[in-house]
Amino acid sequence: MPTTLSLSRFWHGLDTRIDRIAIGLSGLCLAHCLATTVLLALFSAAGGMLHPAIHEFGLVLAIVFGIIALGRGIYMHGYMMPAVVGAFGIGIMAGALSLPHGEYEIVWTLIGVSLVALGHDLNRRATY
Repeated sequence: MPTTLSLSRFWHGLDTRIDRIAIGLSGLCLAHCLATTVLLALFSAAGGMLHPAIHEFGLVLAIVFGIIALGRGIYMHGYMMPAVVGAFGIGIMAGALSLPHGEYEIVWTLIGVSLVALGHDLNRRATY
């Protein structure tokens, strides 16, 4: 039967892995946004190359990882700041989806993704 100490280590390891995965997904989102911007600059018709649902799917992933990792972080270390920063970033990302495609959408999405990644990094650091 596992001891309390080994269960604690398991949950701690799971928390940091989820935060690291979330930070990696934020980086992929950032790369996607920058690559799309370059493609749009090079090919004016490139906007139709990717299905718009990829943005909604990315937002759903951000929300799911935010709830799991940041919520679990509050439970484990008791600090609200990582979850607040992450939730604020997710809100900005959601708001950016309502903007027409263009530079404003890109800028707000990048700000939101950066805040989500910061929230997960703060959460990961608080668990040490």
